[in-house]
Amino acid sequence: MAESIIARCEAKGLRLTEQRRIIARVLQESEDHPDVEELYTRACAVDPKISLATVYRTVRLFEEAGILDRLEFGDGRARYEDAERDHHDHLIDLSTGAVIEFCDPEIEALQEKIAERLGFRLKGHRMELFGVPLGARKKG
Repeated sequence: MAESIIARCEAKGLRLTEQRRIIARVLQESEDHPDVEELYTRACAVDPKISLATVYRTVRLFEEAGILDRLEFGDGRARYEDAERDHHDHLIDLSTGAVIEFCDPEIEALQEKIAERLGFRLKGHRMELFGVPLGARKKG
C-alpha cells in the first residue's frame, strides 16, 4: 500500500473528524474483512463515544470515495477492505465463514488470456471461490 487511508482521504479532500480518523486507522490495521459491526466494536475500543451510525456513515463515505471496497460473500454481511491493497482473490470457507486471501500467477495469466481471446484488455477482476475443507462431509 502506497498511502495510508487517512492520507488518501486527505488527498480527496474528505473532512476527517477525530472519530473518522479512528475508523480509518482501525480499517488500516485490519488484516481481515470486517463488517460494520466489527469495525464498530474495534473503533469503540479506542473511543467508546463512537456511534454505530457514525461507523456506517464513514464506511459509506470511504466507499463512495473509492478508498474502501465493499465485499459480499453471500452471508448477508457486507465486509470491507482497503481498495489499495495488493490484488488478491478470496476463498470463502462455507463451514466457518473464514475468508482466505490468495493470489495465483497461473489463474492471473489465464484470466488475461481469456480476456485477450475474447478481444479485451483486462482492467481488473474479482474472484471469489466458495468451498468446504477437504474431508468435511455432510452427515445424513
